[in-house]
Amino acid sequence: MALIRSLLFYIMIFFTIIFHGLFGITVSRLLPFNIRFKIITSWNVITLFLLRVICNVKYEIIGQENIPKEGNFVVLSNHESTWETVILQPLFPPLCTVLKKELLRIPFFGWALAALEPVAIDRSNPRDAMRMVTEGGLNCLSLGRNVLIFPEGSRNPEKQSKKYARSGANIAIKAGVPVLPVSHNGASFWPDKIITKTPGTITLSIGKPIDTAN
Repeated sequence: MALIRSLLFYIMIFFTIIFHGLFGITVSRLLPFNIRFKIITSWNVITLFLLRVICNVKYEIIGQENIPKEGNFVVLSNHESTWETVILQPLFPPLCTVLKKELLRIPFFGWALAALEPVAIDRSNPRDAMRMVTEGGLNCLSLGRNVLIFPEGSRNPEKQSKKYARSGANIAIKAGVPVLPVSHNGASFWPDKIITKTPGTITLSIGKPIDTAN
């Protein structure tokens, strides 16, 4: 039954992303970024709703009061599932995500993603990727957008200790903005590279902002 529910979930989100993808490559570019962001990330909200209704995967957020009320910040989150890429965008608007450029080539999904003006990097060239992350992140902050980086780089579903890339901290220090740490257990219910979803409640914890001064 869990497999059938999961397949139905993917079918439903496939049809919903068609609209958002077409919107992303047409009229979205004529709208101000904040309005465009809200419309496109409504897909994220729909996906979370379908995940709860069809697969019985819910979530709870701890520490939402720690989100800065004023000024921009850099979000650093663990990366172990697809789930966090869905929830973090509408949770910290307006948001600029650092991601691999291959994602923008996915039909419909990539078109909608491109309209959110992410920092798309080529991970085959680490030196250029580091420069693009720094320049792109600083530019996003200057435009009044928050920045999301997964310092582990690739997904780490096994929750094993990995070396964190320093690019996110570097951006926050150079821009003089705080780092907002985020942790979750999304892979326990939305496993990486596995179709079947596990019913239950994902916990996402938002830590207190870390001041980068000095």
